[in-house]
Amino acid sequence: MRIKIVCVGRLKEKYLREACAEYEKRISGFGRVSIIEVQDENDSLPAALSIEADRIMRNIKETEHVITLEIGGEPVSSEGLAARMSELAVRGISDIAFIIGGSNGLHPSVSERADQSLSLSNMTFPHQLARVILLEQIYRAYKINNNEKYHK
Repeated sequence: MRIKIVCVGRLKEKYLREACAEYEKRISGFGRVSIIEVQDENDSLPAALSIEADRIMRNIKETEHVITLEIGGEPVSSEGLAARMSELAVRGISDIAFIIGGSNGLHPSVSERADQSLSLSNMTFPHQLARVILLEQIYRAYKINNNEKYHK
């Protein structure tokens, strides 16, 4: 399975970059993961979200199964994410693109392109921390699907 994470904005804090690198390394034992960072806009106007959407959409292939992470997305447990990833693999879908918007969210056009929309939590997290959480959950999903132990 090839997983792509398209993120609006760059990770600025060293500790977040290190956490992401650790989970990318762990995931590499199961599949490929790549992270694409697109430039964020400093303005919260709808035009700024539209510019970010164009940057996101340029990095999504027609054949990829797109999953957006959004506040209004469907809540999913770790086991639920693992089951979804397994189901996609069984259906022959091997390319997944997760989308993490910037601090102002996602433009509706990106949400409309999504095959699924998930929420990481009912709590609100900084979008930079969401990347670490998503990588950890992808790693956890691989461990669950391979019946391997992982701390709970």
